[in-house]
Amino acid sequence: METPKIFESEYRFCLLLWEYEPINSTHLAHLCRENLGWSKATTYTVLRRLAERGILKNENATVTSLVSKQEVQRSRLRQMVDETFEGSVPAFIAAFSHSKQLTKQDRDQLRDLINSYEEE
Repeated sequence: METPKIFESEYRFCLLLWEYEPINSTHLAHLCRENLGWSKATTYTVLRRLAERGILKNENATVTSLVSKQEVQRSRLRQMVDETFEGSVPAFIAAFSHSKQLTKQDRDQLRDLINSYEEE
């Protein structure tokens, strides 16, 4: 199943959910007011929309995610690579490595990751 698209404001909302779940919807609305500046109505609108899209469930005022943070991050990254780098992972890594200095540890981890794919 493909991970549903999550927009930026929804992603910030989900970060709170993933950190505190399972969470009472009233408490989640309070966290959204504190952290995102959202009204209670905005929070409940986002809750409803994400539930309709199968991203979370809200049962008996308890909110839990149906999609993991890792799934959403992978989906967002795939979309960004597709849209910005025409699907080229090497172009993405080249751009990333030019914008952020990679440490020796970073380079070693990338080599290990590539090597693990070659062994499959």
